[in-house]
Amino acid sequence: MIIDAALGALENLAAPMRLLFIFFGVLMGLALGAMPGLGGLVGLAILLPFTFDMDPFMAFSIMIGLISVTSTSDTIPSVLFGVPGTAAAQATIMDGHPMAKNGEAGRAFGAAYTASLMGGVFGALILAVSIPVIRPVVLAFGSPEFFMMGMLGISMVAVLSGNAPMKGLIAGAFGLAIGMVGMDPQTGVIRWAYDALYLWDGIPLVPVALGLFALPEVVDLVIKGTSIADVPKDAMKGVWRGIRDAFEHWFLVLRCSAIGVWIGATPGLGASVVDWFAYGHAIQSEKGASESFGKGDVRGVIAPETANNAKEGGALIPTLAFGIPGSASMALLLGAMTIQGLSPGSAMLTKHLDVTFTMIWSLVIANIFGTGICLLFTNALARIALIRIHLIAPIVIGIVFVASFQATSHYGDLWSLLIFGLLGWFMKRFSWPRPPVILGLVLSKIIENYLFLSVTRYDWHWLTRPIVIVIGLLIAVSLFYGFRGALKHRGRNFDGPKPPIRFKFNPGGIFTLIFLAAFTIGVVTATEWEIHARLFPWVIGIPAIVLCLGQLMGDFFGRKKSGEEDTRGMMDLPVDRSVPTSIVIRRAVTTFLWIFGVFGAIFLFGFVVAVPLFVFLYLKLQAGEKLGLSLKTSAAMALLLIVVFHLVLNVPWPESVLPYMEEAILRRVEGIYDWSWAAFS
Repeated sequence: MIIDAALGALENLAAPMRLLFIFFGVLMGLALGAMPGLGGLVGLAILLPFTFDMDPFMAFSIMIGLISVTSTSDTIPSVLFGVPGTAAAQATIMDGHPMAKNGEAGRAFGAAYTASLMGGVFGALILAVSIPVIRPVVLAFGSPEFFMMGMLGISMVAVLSGNAPMKGLIAGAFGLAIGMVGMDPQTGVIRWAYDALYLWDGIPLVPVALGLFALPEVVDLVIKGTSIADVPKDAMKGVWRGIRDAFEHWFLVLRCSAIGVWIGATPGLGASVVDWFAYGHAIQSEKGASESFGKGDVRGVIAPETANNAKEGGALIPTLAFGIPGSASMALLLGAMTIQGLSPGSAMLTKHLDVTFTMIWSLVIANIFGTGICLLFTNALARIALIRIHLIAPIVIGIVFVASFQATSHYGDLWSLLIFGLLGWFMKRFSWPRPPVILGLVLSKIIENYLFLSVTRYDWHWLTRPIVIVIGLLIAVSLFYGFRGALKHRGRNFDGPKPPIRFKFNPGGIFTLIFLAAFTIGVVTATEWEIHARLFPWVIGIPAIVLCLGQLMGDFFGRKKSGEEDTRGMMDLPVDRSVPTSIVIRRAVTTFLWIFGVFGAIFLFGFVVAVPLFVFLYLKLQAGEKLGLSLKTSAAMALLLIVVFHLVLNVPWPESVLPYMEEAILRRVEGIYDWSWAAFS
């Protein structure tokens, strides 16, 4: 029966029209994945209304085709610009972007695409063989086990932070605290919103991620003042080397594929954390990883790229078998199933088994299509890294602003982008790891919800559950290895007698004081809330205060060589300290003034006018480019905003102070669009 259903589904998909639907979904997914801040969720939302008139095979072919490859093309902005194309590409930046800077963009692409293909196919294979047996495993997990899984993810930041595990844990706690801002879903208490309505629903992930990673990297590239890559190399040659790298590290691919499937199958985790789990596993298990990761190690690209494509197969397991969406994308897929009159559960494993295998085969075919298309255009894409940064910076900054606004379509998104952009740049300069902040933000609401359910259902007896104890031991092992590695490194720093302990001012300690003040204020203000609203803030805040005090002792009284920073092995993009400090300050101030100027122009004139105007002025005044090139680039940006974001995605632009010019442009464009549609209909 199973073999017949699998072969029947493959025969159905072999029809030219259905292959064309998969191909169209792949093209759409690749385009969305390559545009920061969008991703497959936007594409699925666009496609969902059109599935009413499709049969199940066509509907799921195009939808699976789309979501299968967004994690393939999101590598492009991650490697070239240090901007995550989707949430699943954040860890790829850690080694992919340094590889581009080293002139190895082609190698990074080749390794990433091949690993993505292998991970996607592996995920589909696991989906095919695991559905009948996965039910008892998933049902064995209750809220206590899911809470501990989240805490295991947070404990991984001790490893992700190299020789500064305490900084990593503090940053992770800070991310958890950011995730608590807004209305507590359990009690309705408004936490740390300070009368700002925007904060009632919490701080969205997109502007925080773009602020912490995208803006600081663009600013640092502008400070350096060169192209992304210093050494031009033949991109296609690098691609084939990257493909070989993926096959040479086949066991890493296999392990990270398994991690991707498992995380994808765990409801509520998915894309936002799967890359960090795989990246952390690679650091712990690969030889010499603690020394080379974060500096352009191809294994640091292979691990997350394998896992983030394998997760789709894993996410389909609870979605199809139990009706529990493994991710937001899977929730929309459930909506499509409802439209098609299908119900998840036993029927998908018996009566509609052919539809289930249609999804599995679509995963495989889409990954093959997506990888082939990406490899075909890699040579051109890799050469973007050789373009002077002053040509790319205004375009990336403009796209980052538009992408950030997609979070909630509120000016608060842009404020969040700017605030976390400044925070991210200073964190990088003062050697504080940024990935733990994102990981904490992603897991915060998930972990708190599971803690609330665990305490209300089981009181504190859930701590004695066997699986909880096992996961707790894994957390202890993760923390032990993280701190042991840091202590070993510090012991190797001194060949002779250790210097005496004495007070020494460390600028990085200022950040510790800021975090200490923030956690202290948070814990104190939480005393006014009811017990369930303050439980999680105290569970996180009180240990964070202790960690901050310990870090302060290390900052101001620790034995440290002159000028030494805790960056060795830190899982964050390295800081280029070859530029003199005075130049760094001057160029950073100038660039951030341009960035804040974009925000001011958007507030005054609206996106459609402000962003192209910024691109033109930056290229002409700051970069000193010719008038023709500046005008053409600005016009291309305007075309992108109008065609893609306004006409296709129907983005609701914010109200501006002087909207007349933007409104006139959009009315004119809509008139031309309506006339063209009527003429050719």
